[in-house]
Amino acid sequence: MLMWSKLLKDWYSEVKRDLPWRKSKDPYHIWLSEVILQQTRVAQGLPYFETFVAHYPTVAHLAAAPEQAVLRDWQGLGYYSRARNLHEAAKQVVEEHGGRFPANYKTLLQLKGVGPYTAAAIASIAFDLPEAVVDGNVYRVLSRVYGVREAIDQPAGQKAFAALAMRLLDRNDPGNYNQALMEFGALQCVPVNPDCGSCIFSRDCVAYKEGLVSLLPIKLGKVKVRKRFFNYVVIRFGDGLYLQQRQAGDIWQHLWDFTNFETDYELDEAEISSHFQQKFSFSEADFQLIAHSEPVKHVLTHQRIFAKFWLVQIFHNLQDKELKFVPIKDLDTYPLPRLIDLTIKKNKEWLD
Repeated sequence: MLMWSKLLKDWYSEVKRDLPWRKSKDPYHIWLSEVILQQTRVAQGLPYFETFVAHYPTVAHLAAAPEQAVLRDWQGLGYYSRARNLHEAAKQVVEEHGGRFPANYKTLLQLKGVGPYTAAAIASIAFDLPEAVVDGNVYRVLSRVYGVREAIDQPAGQKAFAALAMRLLDRNDPGNYNQALMEFGALQCVPVNPDCGSCIFSRDCVAYKEGLVSLLPIKLGKVKVRKRFFNYVVIRFGDGLYLQQRQAGDIWQHLWDFTNFETDYELDEAEISSHFQQKFSFSEADFQLIAHSEPVKHVLTHQRIFAKFWLVQIFHNLQDKELKFVPIKDLDTYPLPRLIDLTIKKNKEWLD
């Protein structure tokens, strides 16, 4: 185990990436980076980390910020529940812990959105506590090097990996060790076609010796992917558009999008017109279909969104409690799902 730790940390000291959250032991920065980088590549997440540190220099600043501002700064990262949990956890740190992150693994777990992995990362890196991190990179490295054939998406397998990770942990230097192990999975023991010939563990790696590299780690479950058809109507009136705020119980909670007729298939022009008239009690003389987008496929983890956007010009103001009239000049102050943001940017002429 000592040789395992030494090899990892020596490798890490030579190749580790120069990342801002690695330059201090500030638990706030470590927490921010871990939440942002969940299901996000470092290259994509780095600008968001820098934005959050600039806009919210301390956890108290983040706690005091309006949720809509936090969601706007998060826009484009997806998985918006992470942003809402981030905001709630910041409030917990301020209200329950006097603005200081608790230096205790079990207490860290009580923060909104903080699971075993994030709690272990904060505890070990910020406070040098002997807690082992287990994320996708760690699953992959340990399963291959030690030939663990337990499924990583089953309780028995997760328990086995957690126990192995704790046995291997360098308790004298847990933070540096954990970062080395995660970096090794990110840069060397990558999911597809790793360069095993140059690997520091190639002599002892079970997967390499037995030809199991492409088979490990094992994952049994397959989540059913849901198909959804979003038929959006972008309602234009004068110098503004009508937005609606998405509610709890679905994707993009508290973000803003357009009037949406969700169906089991893509609607055509006549159907859009009919739906629009029925919803707002309009006559054909009250509005005009101006343009439409090409169909867009938007991929989420467990959903496939098939969307089409229709630009509608209306000739009198709408009175609808679900909709908010937003001047086009103020549109960029609202947090929008990436699908909406990209469509607006692609069809800039709709805003002229």
